[in-house]
Amino acid sequence: MKPSLVLKMGQQLTMTPQLQQAIRLLQLSTLDLQQEIQEALESNPMLERQEEGEDFDNSDPLADGDDAAGSPPPENTYQETQSSVENLEEVNDWSERIPSELPVDTAWEDVYQTSASSLPSNDDDEWDFTARTSGGESLQSHLLWQLNLAPMSDTDRLIAATLIDCINDQGYLEESLEEILESFDPELDIELDEIEAVLRRVQHFEPVGIGARDLRECLLLQLCQLPEDTPWRSEAQRLVGDYLDLLGGRDYSQLMRRLKLKEDELRQVVELIQRLNPRPGSQIESSEPEYIVPDVIVRKHNGRWLVELNQEAVPRLRVNPQHAGFVRRADSSADNTFMRNQLQEARWFIKSLQSRNETLMKVASQIVEHQRGFLEYGEEAMKPLVLHDIAEAVGMHESTISRVTTQKYMHTPRGIFELKYFFSSHVSTSEGGECSSTAIRAIIKKLVAAENAKKPLSDSKIASLLEEQGIQVARRTVAKYRESLGIAPSSERKRLM
Repeated sequence: MKPSLVLKMGQQLTMTPQLQQAIRLLQLSTLDLQQEIQEALESNPMLERQEEGEDFDNSDPLADGDDAAGSPPPENTYQETQSSVENLEEVNDWSERIPSELPVDTAWEDVYQTSASSLPSNDDDEWDFTARTSGGESLQSHLLWQLNLAPMSDTDRLIAATLIDCINDQGYLEESLEEILESFDPELDIELDEIEAVLRRVQHFEPVGIGARDLRECLLLQLCQLPEDTPWRSEAQRLVGDYLDLLGGRDYSQLMRRLKLKEDELRQVVELIQRLNPRPGSQIESSEPEYIVPDVIVRKHNGRWLVELNQEAVPRLRVNPQHAGFVRRADSSADNTFMRNQLQEARWFIKSLQSRNETLMKVASQIVEHQRGFLEYGEEAMKPLVLHDIAEAVGMHESTISRVTTQKYMHTPRGIFELKYFFSSHVSTSEGGECSSTAIRAIIKKLVAAENAKKPLSDSKIASLLEEQGIQVARRTVAKYRESLGIAPSSERKRLM
């Protein structure tokens, strides 16, 4: 084909940096948003916090002329203080006009950075690497700390450090003593008995039961460290040492015959064993705790459910009127241009926060409208809800709803829930209605809690009980819901009365 030049006319939506900022702030969690706001306050002299008790003008300076007087800003959003400085209105004449509504609705394929903490600050001197990469104390570091306090020879300390390195996160020794012996230099002349002796010393470290080679040894270590006058301690040691497989199979009749115990006595022995920790290493957290700050608060007032933003989670911002007054309209010097750009960025940032809160309020209000039954009666009254339902109600794309509900939390009288918790698939009922999967899980949990401990309900029995309530669920679906709730199969739920 012969190359040629073709002139075409068309329209295309351009994602400006300001619009990208608004969309990115929309999908930030509260903790990430707080960090983003702090960075903006440190980098932009035009921004300042709105302190409590200060006079605050509710008029919107972002609108021009008659637009500001015609419609007050929505409640529970960030407000920019109306400056009394005369030339601030003149700045609005030449500065880029900010629209009353930002088009933050986006499609699935639009991807933006979601975490403010994942990017280092521009100031390398103030960027704290350890603050962003440090984690909690690991099990190995906890054991090595105890090893440093224990009096040992250099050889024993080397053996102990090697043993600790072979302990997994659950607290069990993964390698056999023979394999550990082969890993040492033959010139050290280390014998298997030495490794066995050092292992016994490591097994006395905290947490109790650490360094065991199997479940039986782990439980026995914990029982041995209980006071000698602990009731049923010796019987529990015998059960764990000789008949742990019968306990795992719930063969209580065989256990009563072997141990020569009555049913009530065996029950107390089993209860003592159940108080032990089969995974002692899990007591040491290896990651930083995650804190949840609710974005939305839901409460009932005079019979109505009210939705409001958590104003204490994020500081209120405004343009500093004194700094804004330094901007001169006709001055094109470098300093004045810098201040003019900072002022415009501050106004865009505040508007982006307003847009974020307005969108969050719209989505949260629709969720509360759909899930009033949950707020009134609990999980069993949860209605089926998908992203499309909320997207259609607020007039936005499903991907926008997904971004708004991710890492956003709602404080309700029933607890704090992520907004995504209120979305669930549905199952048809015999009467032609629908029941949400969350409600079915709640019913299964209730049935299991009320079952006979000697004859627990099987998945097939639970499916038949649900069918009696008009909910048609297959046995494999019941098994899937049961596993998601962390409920063991019926064969493992069998208990002594």
